This record gives sequence, structure tokens and C-alpha cells, in this order.
Amino acid sequence: MDRIEELLTRGVANIIPSKEELKKALSSGKKLNVYLGIDPTATRIHLGHSVILRKLEGFAGLGHNVTFLIGDFTALVGDTSDKDAERPVLTKKQIQENFKTYKNQAEKILDFSKVTIRYNSEWLNKLSFPEIIKLAQQFSFGDFASRELIRKRLDVGKRVGLHEGLYPAVQGYDSYFLDTDVQIGGTDQTFNMQAGRILQKKWRNKESFIVATEFLMGTDGRKMSKSWGNAIWLDDNPQDMFAKIMAINDTLIVQYFTLGTNVEIKEIETIKREIQSGKNPMEIKKELARIIVTELHSKKDALDAQENFEKTVQRKELPADIPKLIFPKNFVSNATITDALEKSEMVSSRSEAKRVIEQGGTAVYDAKITDPNAPIAPLMKNEEIIIRVGKRNIVKIGTES
Repeated sequence: MDRIEELLTRGVANIIPSKEELKKALSSGKKLNVYLGIDPTATRIHLGHSVILRKLEGFAGLGHNVTFLIGDFTALVGDTSDKDAERPVLTKKQIQENFKTYKNQAEKILDFSKVTIRYNSEWLNKLSFPEIIKLAQQFSFGDFASRELIRKRLDVGKRVGLHEGLYPAVQGYDSYFLDTDVQIGGTDQTFNMQAGRILQKKWRNKESFIVATEFLMGTDGRKMSKSWGNAIWLDDNPQDMFAKIMAINDTLIVQYFTLGTNVEIKEIETIKREIQSGKNPMEIKKELARIIVTELHSKKDALDAQENFEKTVQRKELPADIPKLIFPKNFVSNATITDALEKSEMVSSRSEAKRVIEQGGTAVYDAKITDPNAPIAPLMKNEEIIIRVGKRNIVKIGTES
């Protein structure tokens, strides 16, 4: 498979208007303007974003003009393409804090020496109200209102902000301003990216392309998302990253190799055949975890993470570097397991503490605790107690001397 064919096939769900036309444009020798926009609505980028980052890297590797666009203006509007409720409005300060680390995370995948970084506030802040009206006139609100999630919200009487209808138009203006030939995004961005095609056609009489990528599923089998707590973050430490990958369902192994690594397609086909022939998926998953951690950290980090996983999860040995917290004696004497989880910040809230305990996700040493009101004092050994939430979240609690 040649580089262009793989670029237009691997992890690609759809190309508009067609793969054949884009392949022809890429083979023509012309340098195309390609862009990917990411709104800084959080401080971290997850492995699912690596699918589109790798696609951007592929276009850059072929010598095209590639822009990594940080949507510091569009984040103020808020995209609800994949949401069933209106996004909370972020402040400029929140947005600035969020995108501070974006480049550091993205450069694990993307070579920024080949890429231009832009911020869409550069041009969107300068639009006058008459220009915004002109922009809005190019689109039908009915098209926006007919989108599935928007339609559902309207049908049940949920609020849909007028500004939400402007988001596709504003994103489309990004594409027009950058004179884009190719827009890259997930399939949930197709409607928004179509707005860019419309403006290019109406205002420049120019055809442009959309490359809509597939989604990498999260650790629970749903779309990877910060909202669902199923994300593998690009800045996760190697041990957490390795363990999260080992937790994915076996049915996702090939998808993770395809969308989450740089492993060649022919090697992935071999892996697929090995799974079908009955090879132990645990060993294949370890190979997957080693590769991902190596690509995002280092080979040494990957080997250390594997050793830690095998020791603490498979052989159920305690890690050597368990964090130790010291609490007052009067607290420890009267604390329940719920109190201990909450005070140690192993959970985000008291209600979450009760939930994980009742669901059997908590252990003292290796013994499961399912009673949220169980006192911890009788369970202590030598004035210490080791509490585990899940497989990786472990702390040692001691008392003041």
C-alpha cells in the first residue's frame, strides 16, 4: 500500500466528495492547504485525538501546507455536535489555561517543525457585525435544527442556544480564511466541516475536501471522551497508560493497533490472523501496550510499565512505591472506609466512595470491602492500612506518631 493510499484508507470513515478525487489532487504535485482544528475545552488530549493527529502528520509528511488550528475563539461558542446538552460557556482565562499544554501533548504524535500553529481568534475577533450577518446568511437554520441531537433536544423542550447555530458557520469561516483544500476531523464534525466546503464554493468558487476519521473506542467500548472517564490520555504516566490499554476489551485490539499506533498495516493483518487462530489475546494486548507506551514515552518506560503490570495486577504483588498518607490518630480511630477514601482523595466525592465500595471495587490489602460503614481501625496492621480502589489506585495510610 503506497503512502497516499494508506493516508486515505487507514482510519478513514468517509471522504467528501470522494476518495478518488482527493487521491487525484494529492497525486497532482500541487501543495494542498490542510487543517485540523481543536477547541481547547479541556487541558488534555487523549489517544482518540491521535487518529486525526496522525492523519495531519501524514499530509505534512507528503509536503503539504498543514495548519494545526487552536480554536480559542470557537471554544467560546461551544460545539455541541456530540452533546445532548448545551456546553457551558468557558471564560477566556479557562481557554488560555487549557491550550497551554496542547502543543506539548500533540507533539508526541505530530512533528511541529512541519506544521503551522494558528489561533482562530486572529481573524474571528476582527469580524464586524455586518460581516457576521453576511456569514450567517450563507446557511439555513433549518439544516442545523434537523441534526439528530439538536432535534431531540428541541422535541423534549430542552434549550438550544442561538449561538450554537452559529458554531458551524464560524468553523466554516476558519476553513475559508485559511483557503483550505482539505479539512480533517472525526465523523461527528462532518456537518461543521461541510460549512467550510460551502463557503469555499460560494465565495471562492473552489472545491475542497473533507476527511472524516473513525473513532477510537474508549476503555469501556464507547467513544473515547473525557466526559465518560474512559480516556487514555497522551500525558498519562507510562504505568497508567499500560494498565488502561490492558483493560480494553479483546475485540478492540485490532482497532487500537490500527488507529492508535504506527504499526504497518501488513503487520496488523498478521496480528488479526493470530487472534483469529486462537493466540492468547493477553500476550497480543501486552505487545499493543508496549508499542503505544513506547511511541508516546520510551521503550524503557514501556518495559518498566509491563513489569509493574505483571507484578501488581497479574501476580497481585504490591508496588514498591505506594504513596503514604499520614492522618491524625483521632481521625483514623473513628474513620470508616468511606471516610478514608474521601480524605485520601482516591475518589472525587463521598457518593463516589460509597458507590465503588458497594460495587466491590475497594480492597483493604487483598480483602474486598463492600460495607461503606466498615471502620478501618480494626483492619490496620502496625498502625498502617493499605487501601486499593480498582487495580491501580493504591495508597498506604498511617497515623501521626
